[in-house]
Amino acid sequence: MRWALVKVCLAVTTMVVVAFAVPLGLVIKEMARDRAFSNAERQAAAVAPALSITTQRDQLERVVASAGADTGMAVHIPAIDGKAAVDIGRRRAADADIAAVRRMGRASTTEVPGGSTLLQPVALSSGAIAVVEVYVPETEVSNGVGTAWAVLAAVGAALVVGSVAVADRLGVRMVQPAQRLVKGAHDLGEGRLGARVREEGPTELRLAAVAFNSMADQVVQLLANERELAADLSHRLRTPLTVLRLNAASLGEGPAADQTRAAVAQLEREVDKIIRTAREAKPQTAAAGPGAGCDAAEVVRQRMEFWSALAEDEGRKWRVAGVERPVRIPVARADLAAALDALLGNVFRHTAEGTAFAVDVHNGEDAVIVLVSDAGPGIADPEAAMARGRGSGTDGSTGLGLDIVRRLAESTGGDVRIGSSVLGGTEVRIWIQLDGRKPVRTGHRGAVRRRRQGKLVSTFNRPRSLP
Repeated sequence: MRWALVKVCLAVTTMVVVAFAVPLGLVIKEMARDRAFSNAERQAAAVAPALSITTQRDQLERVVASAGADTGMAVHIPAIDGKAAVDIGRRRAADADIAAVRRMGRASTTEVPGGSTLLQPVALSSGAIAVVEVYVPETEVSNGVGTAWAVLAAVGAALVVGSVAVADRLGVRMVQPAQRLVKGAHDLGEGRLGARVREEGPTELRLAAVAFNSMADQVVQLLANERELAADLSHRLRTPLTVLRLNAASLGEGPAADQTRAAVAQLEREVDKIIRTAREAKPQTAAAGPGAGCDAAEVVRQRMEFWSALAEDEGRKWRVAGVERPVRIPVARADLAAALDALLGNVFRHTAEGTAFAVDVHNGEDAVIVLVSDAGPGIADPEAAMARGRGSGTDGSTGLGLDIVRRLAESTGGDVRIGSSVLGGTEVRIWIQLDGRKPVRTGHRGAVRRRRQGKLVSTFNRPRSLP
């Protein structure tokens, strides 16, 4: 489309330039000729008064010389009263042309070698007709014509080049929105759900971009609803199963108790299998599109209200910090809730009753850190735990929890680290990057570095007393 528009504009502009430049060039040439012959007529008119007074050669020669055209002017006086004809100056015109001018009594031009001559008849006092001949060389006729034609050609070329440049810019303005629309469709088809198209360009393409963005938003919303439903089902199944497992452990010994514990274990394995299958079947999504995100502080408070009930039943002390003010992050609410539930579920599943835990939120200028800590025995091999999170799986584990957390962090350009907590157990640090850049390391776990007024400030995870 772009090159077609350029070609059409080039053809139209070229035709317009030719249509105007050629006639204008001919007019300029004719104007130069008229100017040259007008000068010749003025020179001839300067001699006419003298001819009406005298026909003496010496006097006429002085008049011709004073006219400044002694080399290009000639005066032809016919024989009068027996006197011989007088010719002053160089004759260039033919005798027949001079005789024709005397006979017709009006001025005429004729072609001669090297140019043209103007033959101007002048009536003498005796009634005879003298002819003044003024030579107009070809260089005077074409004087300035070449320069004018060059200027016309330059202007025409500039118009053509300018029109091509304008057409190219217009073509780019039309083509770029279409190319962005095509790229957005490809990205969306490849699973990058954050793909959006800028609503720019002509009206039709802008409306197409609006429709595309609306469609992409609907797709993202549908997938978010599915993920939220899956997370909700996971919460509803995991928590009752955890309670059943804890209650079954307190049944004591006996066939019925063993059968109950075996049934609960079998049910957990079946639920794990269902969750893992759903995870593998779900399409991979990209980071949320423009405008998406949630308040991490609000989500943490909401999920802790859910888990605090179970913590009280098991006699666990818990603490939440850093959620007093809103903390905006570029992560969907359902995704953050699923990640928190996965980590807190691991705390309840893999630590003994009465084990304390804490959730801390640190808000920096370019990143937000969510810390989930416990006072359990810790993780001997964090790398193996992360590998399990990628789906290797072991008995009683789907490998889903850490995988959910890792994908959430990496979707923002952040990461997940496992280390030792200030409570003595495990600490899982979720680094959520706010601007999509790689995280800035500080050399201290749980630290958020930020620049304020040219100084580097560090906010560390300090131990706090549990309630």
